[in-house]
Amino acid sequence: MRFCDNLLDRCSDKRSDDAWIESRMAAEDAAVVLCTSSQMLLRGRQTPGVRHTFAQAEDLGALRRQMVFLGQTMDGKQPLFAAPLELTDEETAELDDVTAIDLRTLSIQNLVSAADLSALSQARAMLHWHRSHLFCARCGTKSDMREAGYRRECPSCGGQHFPRTDPVVIMLVTDGDRALLGRPPRLAEGIFTTLAGFMEPGETIEQAVRRETMEEAGISVGEVRLLANQPWPFPANLMLGCLGYATSGEIVMDDKELEACRWCDRDEVRQMIDGTHPNGDKVPPSISIAHHLITGWMDGRYS
Repeated sequence: MRFCDNLLDRCSDKRSDDAWIESRMAAEDAAVVLCTSSQMLLRGRQTPGVRHTFAQAEDLGALRRQMVFLGQTMDGKQPLFAAPLELTDEETAELDDVTAIDLRTLSIQNLVSAADLSALSQARAMLHWHRSHLFCARCGTKSDMREAGYRRECPSCGGQHFPRTDPVVIMLVTDGDRALLGRPPRLAEGIFTTLAGFMEPGETIEQAVRRETMEEAGISVGEVRLLANQPWPFPANLMLGCLGYATSGEIVMDDKELEACRWCDRDEVRQMIDGTHPNGDKVPPSISIAHHLITGWMDGRYS
C-alpha cells in the first residue's frame, strides 16, 4: 500500500514555538515540497526530486507565511516544509526544470521513494485543508495560521480550527468462497473493487461496515474484522480496511452509488488480478487498500 511509510518526526511538541520553527526554516538543509491545488511540483524532469530549497521555492512563488511544517527526517534531522502555489496546470506546464504531476499518478508510476510519497501525501492533505478552511466557521472572518500550520485561529471571535481527517470504512464482504465486488461510476472502465463509505458520527467501525453494505448492495453483514488502515490523501481520508462476513446473499444494488455489483468466486477474482478476465475486468491498482484486501483474501491471509 502507498502513503503508509511516513518516516518524518513531526516534532508536534515544538510546533507552537515560533522561534524554533524559524530556526528550522533557516537551517542550511531546510527543504520545501510544493503543491498546487491539483498537482505536486517536483524538481527536475529526468529524475525528479520532491525537495526544493527555500530559494527555489520562493522563486516559484512560495510564501513563508503559508508554509506548513511537515517534520524532520529521523536520520539527518533535515527540516521539511510544504507550501502552496497558486498556479494553474497551464502555468506549471511552462515552468523550466519542474515536473508537475498529480499525486495519484505519481504513486502509480512509483517515481519517488515510499517515504517521500508519504510525506507528499501529508503535504497535500494539510494544504488542501488550509485552502478549504481559510475562514472561521463561527463568524466568517478570515483566520490565521498558527502552530506551523496545525491550527487556524480567528482574530475576531477567537475560534480555533484544526486539520481534519475523515474516516472511511472499506470492506471486502465475503460469503464462503465468494467476494462481493462493486463498480462505482467514477472508476476507470472495467475496475471492480470493494465497497466503501464514510463513517457517520456516533458509529463504530463495525456499524459503518454493516450500514454501508446494506445501503449499497442490500447485503446484511454479521462479524466484522478490522485488518489494516491507510492514509488516503484524496483529499484527507483514513481508510479502515475490514473483512465482513455476509449473512444474506441476494444483492439489491443502489444504482445511485454503483453501476454494477456482483458476487465473484475465487476463479473469477484470480482472473481479475492476473489480467485474464474474459470481459477485461480488473481489481484496483496496488496503491490502494482495496487491492490488498482482495489479494490477501485470495492468498489466504484473510479468511
